[in-house]
Amino acid sequence: MPRIMGIDIPKEKRVEIALTYFYGIGRALSNVVLKEAGINPDKRAKDLSEEEISRLTAILQKGSLRIEGDLRRDISQNIKRLMDIGSWRGMRHKKGLPVRGQRTRTNSRTRKGKKRVNLAVAKKAEPAKVAKPAGK
Repeated sequence: MPRIMGIDIPKEKRVEIALTYFYGIGRALSNVVLKEAGINPDKRAKDLSEEEISRLTAILQKGSLRIEGDLRRDISQNIKRLMDIGSWRGMRHKKGLPVRGQRTRTNSRTRKGKKRVNLAVAKKAEPAKVAKPAGK
């Protein structure tokens, strides 16, 4: 497996697809990077030469692209900022509820977690006492 910036990319896949194994790189950005590096997107990752791998690494390490750790850090800092200022979105993040206006009466199990069952056991209803008729 070719290793670029600490990420193992699959050797049997086309380079266009293999680059999407980086967090923050999709198909469109992958094609832009390959065009800038002058590499055919249909080429397999195992067929890349050392010189082509170094060109890809140089382009990906350029400051203009935020991928992997930098992108993850930016996203977590943005969420933390929203929580600190007390915005609606920040409060929803704190509470672990859906942030983008989805309903929560039903569904939203991904954010809320597994359904909780009431732990208190309901008392069994005692059989009703039959009142004896008076006078008989």
